[in-house]
Formats: sequence, C-alpha cells, structure tokens
Amino acid sequence: MPTQPTLTGDATGPTGTPGGTSGPPASPTRDRQGPSRGPVRPGTLVKIALMAVINALGVFGILAAWREGHMGILASMVVLLVVADWVYFSRRTLPLKYVLPGLAFLLVFQVYVVGYTGWVAFTNYGDGHNSTKEQAVEALLIQNERRVEGSATYPLTVVERGGALGFAIVDDGEAQVGTADDPLSPEPDATVDDDRVTEVPGATVLSRQEVLQRQAEVTSLRVPFSDDPNDGWVRTQDARTGFVAVPSLEWDPEADTMTDVVTGTVYHATSDGSFRSDDGERLNVGWRVMVGFDNFRTAFGDERYAQPFVKILLWTFAFAILSVVSTFLLGLFLAITFNDTRVRGRRLYRTLLIFPYAIPGFLAALLWSGMLNRSYGFVNQVLLGGAAVPWLTDPWLAKASVLGVNLWLGFPYMFLICTGALQSLPGDVLEAAKVDGAGAWRTWRSVTLPLLLVATTPLLISSFAFNFNNFTLIYMLTRGGPRFADASVPLGHTDILISMVYSVSGLDGTAAKNYGLASALSIVIFVIVATISAITFKRTKQFEEIS
Repeated sequence: MPTQPTLTGDATGPTGTPGGTSGPPASPTRDRQGPSRGPVRPGTLVKIALMAVINALGVFGILAAWREGHMGILASMVVLLVVADWVYFSRRTLPLKYVLPGLAFLLVFQVYVVGYTGWVAFTNYGDGHNSTKEQAVEALLIQNERRVEGSATYPLTVVERGGALGFAIVDDGEAQVGTADDPLSPEPDATVDDDRVTEVPGATVLSRQEVLQRQAEVTSLRVPFSDDPNDGWVRTQDARTGFVAVPSLEWDPEADTMTDVVTGTVYHATSDGSFRSDDGERLNVGWRVMVGFDNFRTAFGDERYAQPFVKILLWTFAFAILSVVSTFLLGLFLAITFNDTRVRGRRLYRTLLIFPYAIPGFLAALLWSGMLNRSYGFVNQVLLGGAAVPWLTDPWLAKASVLGVNLWLGFPYMFLICTGALQSLPGDVLEAAKVDGAGAWRTWRSVTLPLLLVATTPLLISSFAFNFNNFTLIYMLTRGGPRFADASVPLGHTDILISMVYSVSGLDGTAAKNYGLASALSIVIFVIVATISAITFKRTKQFEEIS
C-alpha cells in the first residue's frame, strides 16, 4: 500500500503551507499592502514626462491669460488641461487618447477662430475703436495735454523699479517716486542730496549714459500725480527737470462727456463708441461697441464696397472653378498618358512633372511675378524677343496670368491623385467592359471616369475651397491689381474675396483698419464655401452607388 504523507495541521500540505505548496509563510504586513507592483515601463515614464511638459505650458498660458485679463481664454485652457490629464491618466478613455489632440486643435484653430471672427463682425473694431471705453478715455487725456502755465518745476531723477521706468522728484523737500502705472507717492527712505533724489530703496537710479540710451522712453514717460487722470502727470524733456502737464480735455464720468478746457467744446459719448460734439466733430479715439448688422449693411449697401464686391465675387467663383477644372483636366491627361505601359521612361517623366509641386507656392508666385514683368521679365525679354506685353497690368491679361500660373502650380497635385486613382481601378471591371463589346471611349465614359470620380471628387471639392481662398497666389503675383478705376477703396481686378478682406482690414497699410467690416466679409466667405461644400458632398453620394 502507498505510504500516506504526514500532515502538519488541519489544512496544510506536506510542508505546512496551505494547499500543499512549498515556501515561507505569508507575511501579514505584505498581505495588508496588496500584491507588489512590477517595474515601471519606459512608455509610462515617457507619458508622464510629456504630460508634465503639457501641464507646464498650460499653466504658463493660464497665468498669461490671467495677467492680460482674458477670462474666456483662461477658462478654456483650464478645461482643456483638466480634460487632457483625465484622458491620459485614466484607463477607461482609450478612444479619447487618439481623438483628443485633433479635437483640441479643431476647437482652438477652427471653432474659436470662427466664433471670434463672428463676434468681431458685429462690432466696430478698427482704427480708433481698439479698446474699452476706460482705455479710450485714458488715451484721450494723455494725447491731448498741455503744460500748466506758471507751474513749478521739480528736480527729477530717472529710476527703474520692477522693470518699469519711473520718476523720483523732490516736492517741498519731500521725495516722491512713481511709474506710469503707479502714481507718485512719498518715499521717506529715499536719499536726497542737494534737492535731488540720489538713491531709492527697491529701485535703481539710472546713470546719465543709461538715460541717453533710453531717451525716447524717458521723454515719452508720463507719471501721474494720482489715480485721477484730471490731476495731470509729470513729464520731462532733459531727464533732470520735471514739469506738470494736464489734459486739455476734462472727463466728467457722471455726465459722460469730454470738455475741451481751451475752447469749451463739449463732446458727448455716443452709442457708436465715440465722443461727438453738437456740431458733429468727433474725437479721434473711441472704443469697441456692438453695432449689429451695420458691417454687413456697409458691405452690401455702401457703393464704395458694394460695386467692387459684386465684381470680385464673380471673379472669385470664376477663378476657383476654372482653376479646379484646368488643373484636373491637365493632370488627368498626363496621368492617362504616363499610365500607359508602352511609354518608356515613365518614372523619369513622373518625377519631372512633380517638380512644380515641390516648390513653395509663395516663392513660385513671386518668381512668376518677376518673369512676367512688362519691362524686364524673362517672358517678354527672352521668350518674346523684347516685347512689352502687360501681363500683370492689363485687367484681362492679369486674370489670364493668374490662371496660367495657378495651372502650373496645381496640375502636379491633380496628376498625382489621378495616377493613384487610375492604378487602383479594378482590372476585372475593365476587362468585363471589353468582353461586353464596349469600345475605348465607351469604357472610359461609363466605367473609368465614374470610378475615378469616386476617389477624386472629395479632393476636387477641397481644391475648390483652397482656390476660393488662395490668398498667397493673388498677393504674391499681382497684389490684386490692376486697381479698379472707379473704386474709392484699394481693390483691383484680380482681387478675390480673401484678398479683398485683407485690403479692407487695413493690414496692408493702404487704408484705415476696419476689422469689423473685414470680419463680416470673412463670415460671408465662410458661408459661401461651407454651403457649396455641403451641397457638393451631398451630390457625391450618387458615386457611392457606382463603387
């Protein structure tokens, strides 16, 4: 009979451990702490390091938004940062780990930009209306100042405190120190030598050489006497003597008026964000206010913008459609040609045809602008033997030049996508068409082209949207010229809507800045492109049945 093992205890194995397994007894302390964790994987360390960098950048952005007073941006950054930490440190959000970066960029660079542009479109934001009412009042008082006749002068020393320039003056034997943001206040611990401040605790006294290096800052500095701007401020012209300057305008917050103390003219605050007198005179600094649909009424009702807007809108559609059609047809023709196995050196030809696509678009447009110059361009001087063809100064030739240059820039892209689409066509379908007796043209029209459009139609729609807003080509090649002869605004025959927005905004320096009107036009462009894209994508569903 087999020998029975000796048992030690009621429920122990041969070695005295539960279940009969060998090993030392379990430690009570270890049982309370739970199972030991394995070593941290390198991927986890990399994730922690990346999230630490993201959190550091996020906190920096939050502090910057707090400092500038942009509460909306601050709140958005806090939400994005919290969501990012939750997603990447949670085991239950695996799909979001892949979606969140794209979603965040979509919100920041698309949704926010469109929303902010829409808000600006309903304001008077532009030259003279760049800030709040409080800032406008402060700017008016500073810009309209006069020196008090017969006022005393003060021994002055230029100091720097906390990175900001300031003045230290001696008034009735008492030292007072202030900066542009902090009004003058007594400084009992300052050292005064021969009626001049020579040392200020917590501040640096600038030497004569340092004052000369920052002369423009010193002479433009205004240190207020108090928090009330009507009390005036201290200025200097030689960095040694200060004088009192007071605003020539007097602000009455209760009556909401500005009064010219010299002429007695009273300017009342108006609903359009400016101070205006009874005879219609307006002060040059105003503030941002909501103006409703006034910018849209200006765009479509003001003859200065309405007449060129219609011309530019029609040309924008023509330019976008003709650009897509011409580049697609040329790219398709070349793709069919070099997809034929009987053509020798196809790889070399395909490589050469991609070269225009490899050159940056803005640089290529700039080069073409030089080559098409009427006086010394390569086209006129070399290819046409010294002719003086006004490629960029005649309205119709300029439009033809824009289309030609865009064809040169755009056909390689269409060549690539058409080549890929042709090579992906199922061979059995084409073979079946031949078996059914379809000729080459019938096969192309009924089989090849529909299958080709299934793959290329979304790209054609995106190409239309791109060319509808192809600012780089227009600006680098013609700058919108030649100009309209009957327009009072700086717009031209080759301007498209997006370049019109740029000119109207005043960023090119040719007109006063009007961001509100430019934003209204941007919303119009957005609505047009979005509507056309939505309709076209809906129509492309019929191609899905073919595939």
